[in-house]
Amino acid sequence: MQADYVIVGAGSAGCAMAYRLSEAGKSVIVIEYGGTDAGPFIQMPGALSYPMNMKMYDWGFQSEPEPHLGGRRMATPRGKVIGGSSSINGMIYVRGHAKDYETWSDMGAAGWNYADVLPYFKRMENWDSGGHGGDPDWRGKSGPLHVSRGSRKNPLTRAFVEAGRQAGYPVTGDYNGEQQEGFGPFDSTIYKGQRWSAANAYLKPALKRDNCTLVRGMAEKIVIENGRAVGVQLNKGGKSEVIRANAEVIIAASSINSPKLLMLSGIGPAAHLAEHGIDVVADRQGVGKNLQDHLEMYIQMAATQPVSLFKYWNLFMKGVVGAQWLFTKTGVGASNQFESAAFVRSQAGVEYPDIQYHFLPIAVRYDGKAAAEGHGFQAHVGPMRSPSRGEITLRSANPAEAPKIVFNYMSHEKDWEDFRKCIRLTREIFAQDAFKPYAGKEIQPGKDCQTDDELDDFTRQHVESAYHPCGTCKMGAKDDPMAVVDPECRVIGVDGLRVADSSIFPQITNGNLNAPSIMTGEKASDHILGRTPLAAENAMPWINPNWETSQR
Repeated sequence: MQADYVIVGAGSAGCAMAYRLSEAGKSVIVIEYGGTDAGPFIQMPGALSYPMNMKMYDWGFQSEPEPHLGGRRMATPRGKVIGGSSSINGMIYVRGHAKDYETWSDMGAAGWNYADVLPYFKRMENWDSGGHGGDPDWRGKSGPLHVSRGSRKNPLTRAFVEAGRQAGYPVTGDYNGEQQEGFGPFDSTIYKGQRWSAANAYLKPALKRDNCTLVRGMAEKIVIENGRAVGVQLNKGGKSEVIRANAEVIIAASSINSPKLLMLSGIGPAAHLAEHGIDVVADRQGVGKNLQDHLEMYIQMAATQPVSLFKYWNLFMKGVVGAQWLFTKTGVGASNQFESAAFVRSQAGVEYPDIQYHFLPIAVRYDGKAAAEGHGFQAHVGPMRSPSRGEITLRSANPAEAPKIVFNYMSHEKDWEDFRKCIRLTREIFAQDAFKPYAGKEIQPGKDCQTDDELDDFTRQHVESAYHPCGTCKMGAKDDPMAVVDPECRVIGVDGLRVADSSIFPQITNGNLNAPSIMTGEKASDHILGRTPLAAENAMPWINPNWETSQR
């Protein structure tokens, strides 16, 4: 088997590249280990807690015991299914802040500042505000990726935004438009009541073309001859075969599996490869380093009125919701229930938001266990730019074995300060008049948790990953010893090989990573095709004029 381009990974970026490269008339083979995304657990937005806890759809990675979290092993779900993590995520759509991309550019990713990436966000989007305001001039209207907003009918969803306003924060009509900072409605990758994953948006239309093929199997290594990538060695049903690439091999296997595959192929820190008996093709010290993620915690409140989603949290009502969704694609099942968001700054002197809120009108854990108190609500809150960095390393030279993941979470004093602030700012928001009709007691952390030490203990035990790992194949200047790919996503030191997914982010972006990952696939496609990138758009995003002197 051979094609012009062989893409490893049918995730967010891989699907976008398969679509764009095949659209341009190139032959494409996409290699994916996971299976089909058919069935209600993935396609029904309201069922989002299921697929990320199902072995069938999730790689099931876990971190090593995290030294600063009392040795906790942290779940690191990654999608093992077409669409990758866009098929098991919370469907939240956040481009990131304009300043995130200025930072990328400053770090050596030339051509990736906000003016450069905005046209790609517009190209990929098909945005529908659903009558909830927004910034149409900043949004795309005809791309493959449908982006929409929930009904926002739940009174708690509206109370959250009003409480933010009462606490003195700005309100924004579109955090993906001119102004990210403030409280407002969430955007989600949902279309006509169905999860609109990268598989639905990009891969399925691409596979309808004669020149795009999906092959199932485990990529074992990149085949490199005379310094050039010429194919991918694939394990299919216990047999190894090579799929050859006439033009290039493109790795889009996630921030966990992309560095693993590079190292198995001899591209990575030479001493580490030698430990595992792997011949060095290119000594790239940065492969697997620079691992970043967002941590978050839930601040949970009991509700004094039966207004939360708890009324659906029994077998009978789940059946009713499921049936309504199956037959009409409407109702509670048609939303991810994350309908209100906020991005705020933690203190004066911080130029752009460094805290994100997801508001949920029920008190429930990610694994779907509801709070004992019944009716309630919660805000997921966490800092956006942790200084902590971790790494991905090989456990062995066996491709079937999961890599070692050490996030090194909370390894910096700033992380602890940030979480104390997050908890205290959230309590202040929940104490506003907008929540007076609904707010009962604080379930978690609980009113007895007040001092710095108590908050730190609570954080150590209860903080969770927001599942946004990135950064392990950093994009940067060719002369940066820690860069893995150049600004056109080419692996430095090997010809005919690129990496394009969230692993190339030099620094994590604000918010959820699905949108920037798809944008990476869109922009990389133009680099791969040798096209002139889309013309830069110098739209000036809003920065709080008083950022130097006030927190809000």
